[in-house]
Amino acid sequence: MTKRIKGSCTTILVGKKASIDGSTIISRNDDGHEALDPERFVVVNPEDQPKHYQSVISKVKVELPDNPLRYTSIPNSILTNGIWPAAGINSENIAMSATETITTNSRILGLDPYVEGGIGEEDLVTLVLPYIHSAKEGVERLGSLLEEYGTYEPNGIAFSDNDSVWWLETIGGHHWAAERIPDDAYVVAPNRMNIDEFDFDSADTLASADLQKFIEDNNLNPDTNVYNLRHIFGSASIKDTVYNNPRAWYGQKYFNPEAEHDPMEQDLPFICHANRKISIEDVKFVLSSHFENTKYDVYGNGTEDEKTLFRPIGINRNHDVHILQIRNNVPSEIAGIHWLAFGANTFNSVVPFYANVNDTPATYKDADGEFNLNNMYWLSCTTALLGDTDYDLYVDFRNTFELEAMGSYRKIQHDTDADIKKQSSANIQKYLEEANNKLASDSLKRQTKLLGDMVVFGSEKMKLRYNLND
Repeated sequence: MTKRIKGSCTTILVGKKASIDGSTIISRNDDGHEALDPERFVVVNPEDQPKHYQSVISKVKVELPDNPLRYTSIPNSILTNGIWPAAGINSENIAMSATETITTNSRILGLDPYVEGGIGEEDLVTLVLPYIHSAKEGVERLGSLLEEYGTYEPNGIAFSDNDSVWWLETIGGHHWAAERIPDDAYVVAPNRMNIDEFDFDSADTLASADLQKFIEDNNLNPDTNVYNLRHIFGSASIKDTVYNNPRAWYGQKYFNPEAEHDPMEQDLPFICHANRKISIEDVKFVLSSHFENTKYDVYGNGTEDEKTLFRPIGINRNHDVHILQIRNNVPSEIAGIHWLAFGANTFNSVVPFYANVNDTPATYKDADGEFNLNNMYWLSCTTALLGDTDYDLYVDFRNTFELEAMGSYRKIQHDTDADIKKQSSANIQKYLEEANNKLASDSLKRQTKLLGDMVVFGSEKMKLRYNLND
């Protein structure tokens, strides 16, 4: 089987009563094993959706339904290993992010091994998002596909609509479980099995039909009076203590400063309740974070051992960060917002693109393998690389840039939202495409200025210099 090229992501989920404006939010850093892997932002229109799908990695063939919905997507630019759409919002304002690579254990793999010819991260958005009309329906469709075709890897997948957020985790080759995130709750999910206590009788859970019996018949439950799926199907490894758990700890500490947990703790909670309402800016900060204000910050003042002990959330292997927001306080035509930024998250800003469009801006759509500073993927990666050379030198430039950029994007969004009532139904998508182009143009201009300011300022600090009154 072809080597997989993604993984190592971090997910944040926010229920509608936990967000500052009543939106549902699902978000994820789409990380990979390599530092660079160009991505694009596109719209897949119904006529472009395949009817006879075949995976590049596993070669599995899946016949797809008629009448697919339009959806946004963030595919790879280089398709050697397949499309890898990552995330999107369809024309009925249903969002999906796939996937968060998770963990498992030998007990489940001995009973339900992975399926080499099954489905995986490469395939899931294409197979599910164009055919669902609610978040719960997304869980049900994906669950049925897992049971029919199996999977060759463990993954966590998020779905949302304007009312609910659901999180599904695959279990072994064919099993799965999913939970509706409470409206007043949030989740920070790193690369581990995340669902903990699970009520099979709840209206807010779904699972493969035989999962509870499967647990009992095979003596899989280490607990006595509860089903904790992380204990049953997940890991509690040394790697988790340095690679996964600290990311959940830092995100939870940000939203709940009063929480007393250890960053290595194996039983950090899945469902959490913040001490305030959560904004897009909050989500972006956590997904860009590297343990700021702790001794573990890779750019901080800790010892070298402390700074390299834990895997940060923001990392050089971030290929994109997407925040999929379904709003409740606006007309349905503008409810879906696909916030997006490319590259390592330390020196970029998310842009609020409207999802109800037929096309995307060229600077976000046309990335390929050739380096090009007129493309947002390459421009963002270049800025992050320069910023990494001397973080303390450039961080104030970044902070000013992000504040001003987000203010400008929100002003464009506010004006677009306000004017939507003036648009005829036939003109709405064209109007939103124009707004997206304005956002993309503003983003490219501001990111270019940030890079230029950093180059000018940093040039004075180069080691290759000699001064003698000249």
